[in-house]
Amino acid sequence: MDKVFNKLRNLDAYPKVNEDFYSRTLAGGVVTVVSAAVMLFLFFSELNLYLYTVTESTLLVDTSRGDTLHINFDVTFPAVRCSILSLDAMDISGEQHLDIRHNIVKKRIDANGNVIEERKDGIGAPKIERPLQKHGGRLGHDEKYCGSCFGAEETDEQCCNSCEEVREAYRKKGWALSNMDLIDQCQREGYVQRVKDEEGEGCNIQGSLEVNKVAGNFHFATGKSFLQSAIFLADLLALQDNHYNISHRINKLSFGHHFPGLVNPLDGVKWVQGPTHGMYQYFIKVVPTIYTDIRGRVIHSNQYSVTEHFKSSELGVAVPGVFFFYDISPIKVNFKEEHIPFLHFLTNVCAIIGGIFTVAGIIDSSIYYGQRTIKKKMEIGKYT
Repeated sequence: MDKVFNKLRNLDAYPKVNEDFYSRTLAGGVVTVVSAAVMLFLFFSELNLYLYTVTESTLLVDTSRGDTLHINFDVTFPAVRCSILSLDAMDISGEQHLDIRHNIVKKRIDANGNVIEERKDGIGAPKIERPLQKHGGRLGHDEKYCGSCFGAEETDEQCCNSCEEVREAYRKKGWALSNMDLIDQCQREGYVQRVKDEEGEGCNIQGSLEVNKVAGNFHFATGKSFLQSAIFLADLLALQDNHYNISHRINKLSFGHHFPGLVNPLDGVKWVQGPTHGMYQYFIKVVPTIYTDIRGRVIHSNQYSVTEHFKSSELGVAVPGVFFFYDISPIKVNFKEEHIPFLHFLTNVCAIIGGIFTVAGIIDSSIYYGQRTIKKKMEIGKYT
């Protein structure tokens, strides 16, 4: 057994030196303090990197199908009345959403941007007393109300019981309402007067849309929209002005949920209309994105890039409004939060300690032998 221990003792790569042979110097003390300080600094820097999450990104082909696109928006129009501002959406698959009202909140604002009134769009219509029936008489006590669509009925049984339903029936026919004062429903609901009362006001519109994940557009237009000969037009009423000031500020525009590090390039963007009128267009490339945090929580969202263009009405038909044309990128970005592996951290710490000890030893030895050489030369010179 003693032979085994002796062989192991001979393999010792760290032979011990008796303390009686140690020679401690001032330079060695300084080198030790400095090297210890550098070692601690590098250790805590490495520890901070280990505790800090690193976000790795990869690019993949987007193979998802049948998904929807969630659009969040908050846009302010300082010179467009809420009563004539409509939101429409359509995509290349042919699906259309005209004059969207669900999940939409409109705020009437004054010239200084202060909120005058806030309400969900399409909510709070006035109560109608004894409206005009389809057959021409007034609603009786025991009768069911069925208002006229004023020639826009698709069937004999169709009823238009509100100003909005009359406008919708005209939209489907591709007709424009020339004088809303003659429409009984609009007259009693005070629609025309409400539009006139909002003279000089602006509108803040905010909410969300759920659309098909295909190329398409959504737009804020002045007036009720309709399709005619496959061209988007606007039902600009007689009481409206063709030359709207569509100056606007995009407070928020995002495609999906927020995740750390997400930058929406249109947030806070402001555009002021010049002397010419027309439509302002944003062309957006939407990039599907998946973000996985350090706890494994997955967020499905989107990033986007954008270019802008103003189409003047002087160059042709240009419906007053703000249009957002979006296209979906076939490439998906995958972000994943990760920690530096513990073994990697341990390796770096060992490298820091061993490297500083080695370098400090070389420096200390160089100083020590340099001082000894100078001292010997001085002693030789003294005896000669």
